[in-house]
Amino acid sequence: MTAPKTRPPRGRPIQVTGSQPIFFGSGLTHVGAVRNANEDAILTDPTGTLWAVADGMGGYGHGDMASDIVTQELAKVADEVAAIPALRETLRRANVLIQDRSSAPGMGRMGSTVVAMMMQDCCANIVWVGDCRAYLMRQSHMKMLTHDHTVVQDMVDQGVLRDDQKDSHPESNIVTRAVGYEPVVEVDALTVPVIPGDRLLLCSDGLTACLDDQAIADVLATADEPQGLCSQLIDASLAFGAPDNVSVIAVFAVEDQP
Repeated sequence: MTAPKTRPPRGRPIQVTGSQPIFFGSGLTHVGAVRNANEDAILTDPTGTLWAVADGMGGYGHGDMASDIVTQELAKVADEVAAIPALRETLRRANVLIQDRSSAPGMGRMGSTVVAMMMQDCCANIVWVGDCRAYLMRQSHMKMLTHDHTVVQDMVDQGVLRDDQKDSHPESNIVTRAVGYEPVVEVDALTVPVIPGDRLLLCSDGLTACLDDQAIADVLATADEPQGLCSQLIDASLAFGAPDNVSVIAVFAVEDQP
């Protein structure tokens, strides 16, 4: 397994009093069982503030370079900024950087999908481009928070395909948005209040290509701590053949103890 990029500590961990949560998590990325190189990159944060999974698009070449640019730019985001505007602007800046790198001699087109999450004011502020996903588990019920930017998701939205068929569809890997793929990138965003006991998961499509939502939920509900949760999901993906790189980040919200 590949070690994540770790965001340098920028102050004390997020911490509030009473019944509001503090956050801690872990992340792992793995080349999978088929690919020769890992073009995913993940960003973890010892202060519990900022997390990201980026999936470089190998079909365009230099996918690892694109995902590295995305996570390197996200690591620069300051804790005190307004989360959603700052994350959106950071991904737009990464888009320009990847476009510039793509235009260099011998490089060619490259891109990266991404999901990033910044914890601020007891909320998860999430931005994404492509098919990296964010999930929330609360009281044993898991909900997918993001909405894939893919050809098959468009088919589901149009009523042509059932939602439970999209991950196994032969065109499930075709994305309609990626950072660095077009001159301008459209970034979706949402903010979700988080309470003690919640568990959040970020992942690349290498995980969801192997495990359905129920299998992911079973691990998310029963794991004792974030690192073990990530290891279990990676191992389960490998057991199913892991044809792509697999990256996961788990963040737990726990009640602050006075």
